[in-house]
Amino acid sequence: MTEMTAAKLGWLDLTTPDAVTVRDFYEAVCGWRAQPHDMGDYEDFGMQAETGDTVAGICHARGPNANLPPVWLPYFLVPSLEQSLASVRASGGRVVEERPHPDGDGRGLAVISDPAGAHCVLWQNDPSPAGT
Repeated sequence: MTEMTAAKLGWLDLTTPDAVTVRDFYEAVCGWRAQPHDMGDYEDFGMQAETGDTVAGICHARGPNANLPPVWLPYFLVPSLEQSLASVRASGGRVVEERPHPDGDGRGLAVISDPAGAHCVLWQNDPSPAGT
């Protein structure tokens, strides 16, 4: 097996049927401020810390997120989505869904579940096959 470069935690998203209520909850509990993100006929939210850094996303369970569970999903940045997905399958995990990169500037992303059933997202942002 080829040695892989370690993934980095890049992002957290929470997808829920009522993103507005959940947005308001995390504004009150964490002191975050919502930055709307246009999704066409609705808005998801980037949640910003007081520094202005976006630290998480609160998303509606609609469109591309319609089938995601209502749990915090970590996004792991991987250098090779293809290699990581092969490892998911070989290591007892499951590829739930593969998607092209939403901004069209990378190789894409995949929602996976590990052998325990926990979900996360693998995201290859670099368009080169090996992340180089």
